[in-house]
Amino acid sequence: MEHTPRTVSDVMTQTVVAIGQEARFKEIVETMEQWKVSALPVLAGEGRVIGVVSEADLLLKEEFRETDPDRMEQLRRSDAVRKAGAVTAGELMSTPAVTVHAGDTLAQAARTMAYKSVKRLPVVDSEGLLQGIVSRSDLLKVFLRSDEDLAAEVRTEVVDRLFGEAAKELSVSVTDGLVTLSGRLRNVSLIPVAARLVRAVEGVVNVTFDVTDAASAGAVPPSAEPQL
Repeated sequence: MEHTPRTVSDVMTQTVVAIGQEARFKEIVETMEQWKVSALPVLAGEGRVIGVVSEADLLLKEEFRETDPDRMEQLRRSDAVRKAGAVTAGELMSTPAVTVHAGDTLAQAARTMAYKSVKRLPVVDSEGLLQGIVSRSDLLKVFLRSDEDLAAEVRTEVVDRLFGEAAKELSVSVTDGLVTLSGRLRNVSLIPVAARLVRAVEGVVNVTFDVTDAASAGAVPPSAEPQL
């Protein structure tokens, strides 16, 4: 069974297109078009990431092309106005760069992307040197795991560990990433815990329960099942 990809290093792209501070506007656009990327890390020295230039940074030149911002807008959007007149990566880049480390979890990377509203994150080492890049699509690779792989991990890492001897009375099935635990359960109070642990397995879409309470020999009522 494959180990669950839990860190950025498992999914990141190590071959990264980057630019220097002196890269000119047109060169930046041509590089993005050539490599089909929406943002480029800006490097200094031997590869230290000092910023990122994105399509959004470049489009500011178009936004302000036909209008001159008034005094109020200049004050309110001073950074955007400045970038609209920029011609080099050093002038255009957003800095400091929003980055992650190879050892960060995928959940940490996803939260950073969501919080900072970015699509790609440079991966750096402890010195800030570029190691790779991770994108939204990279983080979604965990959902390509096979149902058989997910079922095996849920069985060994969740069901067997959580329920001990009682685990033999539960079966695990997975269809399109949806996990179903079925059988007899001696301690239904563990269902919310089991649900949380199963959802934490990388690649699981959701989990449902089709169990009977071994203590009362009755079906667990829907209200006792965990809700999203």
